Amino acid sequence: MARILVIEDNPPNMKLAVFLLEKEGHEVLQATDAEEGVGLARARRPELILMDVQLPGMDGLAATRLLKSDAATHDIKVVAVTAFAMHGDREKIEAAGCDGYVAKPIRYQEFLQVVRNMLAG
Repeated sequence: MARILVIEDNPPNMKLAVFLLEKEGHEVLQATDAEEGVGLARARRPELILMDVQLPGMDGLAATRLLKSDAATHDIKVVAVTAFAMHGDREKIEAAGCDGYVAKPIRYQEFLQVVRNMLAG
């Protein structure tokens, strides 16, 4: 299956994402902040990154812009995973270069379907 990087600072959310992805047979890399996640993305080249938007230090949208502007990582698909649901947030997420969006709290069927769709194409 795929190598997926989860960048999430909330331990219960990380545990849920890792559980769901490993149950589907994916290899899961974990980072708890954007700087660590960007480093892992460059070193391990995952097929997909699930990026929390609200992270300590650099936020997930800044990290996505950094990844998308780097020739070594620009082709990795990034899905924003966020509790943001305000008007205009989807546009900000897309403008940062995210390829998709999953709302929190995570609904596992929707979460896995977005992952499948991203990996398929």
